Amino acid sequence: MSLPLSRSLRLAAKVAGFTLAATVALSAQRAVAEDLIVKFDQSQLLQLPRPAAEVIIGNPSIADVAIQSGNLLVVTGKSFGITNIIALDVERKVIQDQRIIVRRDEVRVVNVYKSTDRFSYNCVPQCNPTLMPGDSDIFFERTLQHSQKKNTYSEGAAERASAGGQAN
Repeated sequence: MSLPLSRSLRLAAKVAGFTLAATVALSAQRAVAEDLIVKFDQSQLLQLPRPAAEVIIGNPSIADVAIQSGNLLVVTGKSFGITNIIALDVERKVIQDQRIIVRRDEVRVVNVYKSTDRFSYNCVPQCNPTLMPGDSDIFFERTLQHSQKKNTYSEGAAERASAGGQAN
């Protein structure tokens, strides 16, 4: 049985319309950026397709963002978790809306458990204590104190060297 020409054209137009709508919907889904994985205490560059006038971070305690240039952002993992980043242009149109997942560096961090206490070590190339949320309180505080003392000593040495250089 053959359809009249006008009915065939209408059917073809409907099929083409549905196909176009499905293609647009799939394209819109592809435009959504994949999750950005950032390691705890590390930074990653995020290139936007066009310059951003404003950047919004869902939870600044999980990740921090700094604009290096209009379309280059630096995302730093501050704490474990999931948040998002929204970049807006000057007309307040969304340039990018993307999830950020901050996780630990599983390749270089080794955990040692003693009963319920956890101790984290950064092993590149040898293992040294590292500050990691969730570690034993005593271990964390001791590692923090050692780190702060080292920084204070290094800053003092730099000041002494600088003062010695100015005297010459």
